[in-house]
Amino acid sequence: MRTLYMQSLLATALAVSMVPVLALTTPSIVDQPLLDKANSGDAAAQIEIGDRYAGAGDAVLQNSPKLSASDYKIASEWYRKAAEHGSIAAQLHLAQLYRDGKGLVRDMAQAAEWYRRAADEGDATAQGTLGLLYSLGQGVPQSYVEAYYWLDLAAEVKGPKQQQYAQNRQMIGAHITTDELEAIQERVAQWLAAHPRAAVAE
Repeated sequence: MRTLYMQSLLATALAVSMVPVLALTTPSIVDQPLLDKANSGDAAAQIEIGDRYAGAGDAVLQNSPKLSASDYKIASEWYRKAAEHGSIAAQLHLAQLYRDGKGLVRDMAQAAEWYRRAADEGDATAQGTLGLLYSLGQGVPQSYVEAYYWLDLAAEVKGPKQQQYAQNRQMIGAHITTDELEAIQERVAQWLAAHPRAAVAE
């Protein structure tokens, strides 16, 4: 009888002692197949891992204290891998982390550099943002000519922000000369001729 009682106490103690261990064992936000794809150089997988650590697409999670600087740091490392191989989405994510100082030291020059890479590939959001940065002199030397140029390219693309880019371009236009405008229009025409598909969709 005493032996059965002792066995029962031992079983209960073991069950109770296992609760904290089970509670601390949480599944990783990245499964092994996804990690293997990312490590093999798959940009989409690298971005997905970055998104999971940065809470991308989850507005509640993005504003939650659950996301630490180390989460954003890990996200930035995965975004960088994809960004360096030409992924526009990753370049934009990395630019935003530099802009906001999440997981990285806030660095507007680095943010502008990554926006420029995406803008050079024809991303209208990056072009519009770069135009704004030039107009304010954030991360780049202040230049109304460059601001107008990038906003003009962004305004060529049909999309939800097309009107906003056109309005911003118009405001900047008040600060440039007729000769500067002609030179910008020539640059824009050359860029569009070299990137005919870039202006089709945002």
